Amino acid sequence: MHRRRWAAFVALFAVSALAVACTSSDPTNEATGSASSEPVTLTLLTHDSFDASEKVLAAFTDETGIDVRVVPAGDAGQLVNRAILSAGNPEGDVLFGIDDNLLAGALDAGVFAPYTSPRLDQVDDAYDVDPEHRVTPIDHGEVCLNVDIGWFDDHGLPAPTSLSDLTDPAYRGLTVVENPATSTPGLAFLLATVAEFGEQGWETYWTALRDNDVLVVDGWEGAYYGEFSGAGGGEGTHPIVVSYASSPVAEVVFADPPVDAAPTAVVASSCFRQIEFAGVLEGTDHPAEAGRLIDFLLSRPFQEDIPLKMFVFPVAEDATLPPEFVRYAVLPDSPLTLPPELIADRRAAWVDRWTDLVLR
Repeated sequence: MHRRRWAAFVALFAVSALAVACTSSDPTNEATGSASSEPVTLTLLTHDSFDASEKVLAAFTDETGIDVRVVPAGDAGQLVNRAILSAGNPEGDVLFGIDDNLLAGALDAGVFAPYTSPRLDQVDDAYDVDPEHRVTPIDHGEVCLNVDIGWFDDHGLPAPTSLSDLTDPAYRGLTVVENPATSTPGLAFLLATVAEFGEQGWETYWTALRDNDVLVVDGWEGAYYGEFSGAGGGEGTHPIVVSYASSPVAEVVFADPPVDAAPTAVVASSCFRQIEFAGVLEGTDHPAEAGRLIDFLLSRPFQEDIPLKMFVFPVAEDATLPPEFVRYAVLPDSPLTLPPELIADRRAAWVDRWTDLVLR
């Protein structure tokens, strides 16, 4: 997820050392052992977009005395690659930030130790994709088409309501997307088209999109802030962009001057779901404490902190969304998805073929 996702709005780089704590874990879990009576410092490996409120972390520190050193390790791909290279002899104790697009390779490499959190009873089975519980779902975010409401109103053109609409000549030259070879949301959007049109149809779709003058840029920031007309303070000329289901929330939260309504909207039928996981790293010297940290990441205080810190959705059903998310975010009922194993098997081939079709 991926992260993740709103670095241009807020400083999402975690400090190098934070103290966190959590509720007690189930002692019968495979990943746990006898907790040491000595003070323990856990290393939490994350992507650069990890963020949490200091007061939330401090409250759990006060309760348990477990310290956690937070180590950002680049984007999600860099984070997972490091974990795979050090599998069995990990650089840390817990990893947060692997998403389902990268999951299968890490599981095959033996990166994670099984751990079943008692908090999983608050998580819908749709998010809990690993039956061996080597990873635990923590949050989810949807990559979706976003549209500039004002642009479409001014031009008397209905905003698109589906992926197929983008190939209509009425929308020629209006869409900017990210390159799936260099961008996480770009990859998610490519996967969305595979999920929507199938192995036999996605290439035809992208050929039509190319012929309709879609613009491709390397990354999300360049697409959203450089080319999208609906970004706050932006001067782009494209009223359709690949972004996130939470983008309208951020447009309101960070608007200066304040606004009463989001200037952008999400095309719900285009959304591709990404689930973000955490896991106890195989080989940790502190499996019991690592399991408790997983429990903390699923606890209500942390889950309720997630939306306005990392602009994704919590997975715990007892977590309450902030009013900004309730009013402005889009949570699609039936987001597009693909099995992690299929993504792992076909991702490279899909990206190579996309490159041939769209860029060459």
